[in-house]
Amino acid sequence: MRFPLTGPMTLYGAGFALAALVVDQASKLAVLHGVDFGDSGIITIAPFLDFVRAWNTGISYGLFAQGAHGWWLLGGLKVVAAILFWLWLARSTRRIEAAALGLLIGGALGNAIDRAAYGAVFDFVSLHAFGFYWYVFNLSDVAIVAGVGLLLYDSFRGGAAN
Repeated sequence: MRFPLTGPMTLYGAGFALAALVVDQASKLAVLHGVDFGDSGIITIAPFLDFVRAWNTGISYGLFAQGAHGWWLLGGLKVVAAILFWLWLARSTRRIEAAALGLLIGGALGNAIDRAAYGAVFDFVSLHAFGFYWYVFNLSDVAIVAGVGLLLYDSFRGGAAN
């Protein structure tokens, strides 16, 4: 069985991957090096939004946190996921699927870069309302959730969405 590396929607999906990766890394660098968190580590942006300094050594919600040298395991999984999504993208013929896969690739690579550079993922967005605090996340996480959401939308429409 042959796995092509490019297909009719590869460039389209790669554009989404690159956009997600650049926006994620630029936002992390801007916040990491441009925000003075002070002693509290929290900056209030709006009544429902804070920037916090958080280093995630695990996966979602900090589950399966890795030790000082275990970062490569989760980082490696992100890279493998990005490669598998790329192989899927190379076979895609629909824009919505290609966009979703691009977002997944960009998000996975954004967090993998953090793990390689810092040994953990830099999370900084904290949403909250009425005493409920969502987990702290970054824009790679947003890209991943958006990509999954688009794939679900596409699958419920029977792959008819273009």
